[in-house]
Amino acid sequence: MNLDLKNLNKQDPLKRMVERQNETNEFSPMDPPDAFQPPNLDEVKYEDMHPLIQSLIDEHKVCNKMIDAFENTLNSLHTDGFSKSTLEGINDFFSFFDESIIVHNRKEDNTIFADLNIILHEKEEYSTGTEKTIVDLMEDDHIKMLQLAAISFNLFGLVTRIPDEGSGMVILDLAVEQSKSLIEMLKLHIFREDNVVFPIANTYLSQEVMDTLKK
Repeated sequence: MNLDLKNLNKQDPLKRMVERQNETNEFSPMDPPDAFQPPNLDEVKYEDMHPLIQSLIDEHKVCNKMIDAFENTLNSLHTDGFSKSTLEGINDFFSFFDESIIVHNRKEDNTIFADLNIILHEKEEYSTGTEKTIVDLMEDDHIKMLQLAAISFNLFGLVTRIPDEGSGMVILDLAVEQSKSLIEMLKLHIFREDNVVFPIANTYLSQEVMDTLKK
């Protein structure tokens, strides 16, 4: 199916997405909600972090590059359509998500998150208005981003198989919307981990514990 993405104009799903975002008070990576503000922690420089945490931050940098590339791919859909380049960009991102982001999240869950969460619950350090710790919320994110990625990927697959162009455009709209939500979640999630969770972990987890976790 050849979608005429160059002539979407007012029906452009990307344009509608931007308009919807402008009408809501969404959080951005540079404006996290109060519930995620660190409890009076001093800034911890990268070089002062434990090597285990440094490795997670380094992986975040790679993730951010792939996220930015995927965002650029989505933005080019309405000008280039499903060209070889955009299809490769979509496939590259979801391959990276499957092979790297899922592995990264599992590493966090099985190392610093597990030990840190015990300490936070013992100290009753919960996010505002909840009985969930910041680690609980990050683990919830891991599940939600899996769901968003699966939905987005499957929707993009449907677009290329639907013979009716009108129906294809509706599905494309949904695919882009879900993908944009995934991008926003990933960016904010990484920001919170780098600036809130990891400094807390570096403070609360002993050198010995993190040395053991790194093995």
